[in-house]
Amino acid sequence: MTLGDAPPAVRSPIPANAGQAWVERLAASECPALTTRRKRRAERTGANHDPIVWVEAQGSNVVDADGNRYVDLTSGFGVAFIGHRHPTVVEAIKKQADVLLHTLGDLYPSSVKIELLERLCALSPWPQARAMLSLSGADAVTAALKTAVMATGRPGIVAFQGGYHGLSYGPLAVSGFAERFRAPFVRQLNSHVRFVRWPDTDDVDRALRSLPDDWSEIGALIVEPVQGRAGVRVPPPAFLNELGERCRRQGAVLIADEIFTGLGRCGAWWRSVREELDPDVICVGKALGGGLPVSACIAREEVMRAWGDPEREAIHTGTFYGDPLGAAAALATLDVIEKQGLVALSEERGAAFARSLEQASLQGVSEIRHAGTMLGLQLDAELGALRVTRALLERGYLVLPAGEHADVLQLVPPVTLRQSQFDGFVDVLGRVLETTL
Repeated sequence: MTLGDAPPAVRSPIPANAGQAWVERLAASECPALTTRRKRRAERTGANHDPIVWVEAQGSNVVDADGNRYVDLTSGFGVAFIGHRHPTVVEAIKKQADVLLHTLGDLYPSSVKIELLERLCALSPWPQARAMLSLSGADAVTAALKTAVMATGRPGIVAFQGGYHGLSYGPLAVSGFAERFRAPFVRQLNSHVRFVRWPDTDDVDRALRSLPDDWSEIGALIVEPVQGRAGVRVPPPAFLNELGERCRRQGAVLIADEIFTGLGRCGAWWRSVREELDPDVICVGKALGGGLPVSACIAREEVMRAWGDPEREAIHTGTFYGDPLGAAAALATLDVIEKQGLVALSEERGAAFARSLEQASLQGVSEIRHAGTMLGLQLDAELGALRVTRALLERGYLVLPAGEHADVLQLVPPVTLRQSQFDGFVDVLGRVLETTL
């Protein structure tokens, strides 16, 4: 079986000699916070948490420095939605690299950047849209937050407990996933953010009534259509629509963070639109570049027009925003998603994967949540996901812990993952749960 569609093959301890040598070099050069995190996890779970070091990936498979092969159910934090190293994307990158690597950004853009902007605006849910390109999801959220204050003149933002929007300063201020992320920097963050419970529109109303002038200082509300890092928390059907109605009544900009959920991951181009949220701004990233760092903030034209004062300089830009390689990779990725019908396939395969999990009657799993190929398994044991993810890694499966208490297994496989690969995972998962929890 070719690399990409193959089952796991773990033939040595992880990490073994080659991998351990890389880990030691890593510990001597990376920020100590990351090494400390792994040590802390080992102390809390009683298991080794040294990482594997990737050297190759294709389709749904990853190969480490020791030659072990894994089935990737993380798709690299959701980036490899169409699979690792998709040949169409690789070909587009090579072709672009032969002619143009860099331009003068917004001053003298490349033709491929303009094509990507046009493509993203055409994919938007609005008749007229404008977009700003950047590199990371956090960049896209930063652009969205800036757009909201430009459009409304109001500094206040409503955000959700459990929401995760990135860790640079603007996004960190509205990320309610864990207080510990914000605590060291809180004095430097936007103090006009109001966190409300998820998913609770009544709490939105209560929080706003506590303000002196109700909605008057609130310029934006930011929401993930499905909370990913918090544990694949899917809101009830009417929740997102009700949020949209509140924002429209009060003139606040509604930002849909589709960085994780968009581009087909949840069975629709835009999960927010499918659930009738009717956003004003959409943030997209992760899967957009097919493996390269590309993101975008897309907005209604009337909202983005707030940037259009001709007397102003370009007050939001970046040297590598809209770089030719990233733009070419993104255009190729969008081609693959459209031409191969991967949005519908994500809905179909996600439902099949969820059925496989439900039929397995997994010990220690109290709930299975999914939206397309974004799945979350709620475990009964706090910190259980840390132990289970390591045990699965040792058996050749890459999954991620999620939830504030590390009690959710997050599965976001490439949409190209075979049912046979997933069935093998479910079988191993059942045995791991019985011996680990």
